Amino acid sequence: MKTTAITKDVQSELTPNSVLQDLLEGNKRFVNGNPEGADNAALVSQTTSGQYPKAVILSCIDSRVPVETVLDQAIGDIFVARVAGNFENADILGSLEYSCKVAGSKLVLVLGHEACGAVKAACDGVELGNITHLLSNILPAVHQSAEEVEGKANSSNKAFVAKTVENNVRLTMNRIRIKSPILKEMEDNGEISIVGGVYSLHTGKVEML
Repeated sequence: MKTTAITKDVQSELTPNSVLQDLLEGNKRFVNGNPEGADNAALVSQTTSGQYPKAVILSCIDSRVPVETVLDQAIGDIFVARVAGNFENADILGSLEYSCKVAGSKLVLVLGHEACGAVKAACDGVELGNITHLLSNILPAVHQSAEEVEGKANSSNKAFVAKTVENNVRLTMNRIRIKSPILKEMEDNGEISIVGGVYSLHTGKVEML
C-alpha cells in the first residue's frame, strides 16, 4: 500500500524512462487485478503544502478510461489533462509546460484509447455546435489514415478507426514538440520524454506506440 507521497527529492532522482516503466508496471497491476492501494488520508495530508508529480498524462475524457485507476496511481503521483480526443491546444500545452517546466514532471504521455468516440465522430464528419471545432483537431489523423487503410473511411471500418486513434496520438506528440519550444528543449536535453500509447477497452492494457 502506498503511504508516502512523492517529495521533491524523490522526484528529482526520477528519470523519464523510470517513470514510464513505473506507469506501465502500474497498468500491469491494474490488468492483473492486484492494484497497490493507497492510504488516501495520509497522502492528502502529505500533499497539502505542495505536489511533485512524476508525469502528466494527456487523455480523452472517456469515462471508461479513469487514468489514475488504469495506471494504478495515487494522490500526488500524476497530472492529468483531459479533452475529448486527447489532442493539444494552447491551454493543454500550457498545462503540459506547467507540469514539466514548473512542477518538475519527467514524462508526457499522450494516451489514446480503443474505439474513441471523438475519433469515430471525426471519421464520420460530425458537425454539431462546438463539437465541430473540437473534431477539427482530429481530422489530420483521419486524413492520414484514409491514405493508409483500405475500405471505408468512416467509423464502420474498425481498422480505420484503430489506425486513426494511433495516428492521432502520434500527430499530437509531434505537434506538442512543434508548438512548445519549452517541452522540445526539455526533451532534447533528456529532462523529459514525450511518449504515446493506446488503452484497450477490452483488456485494460496500455500499448505503447
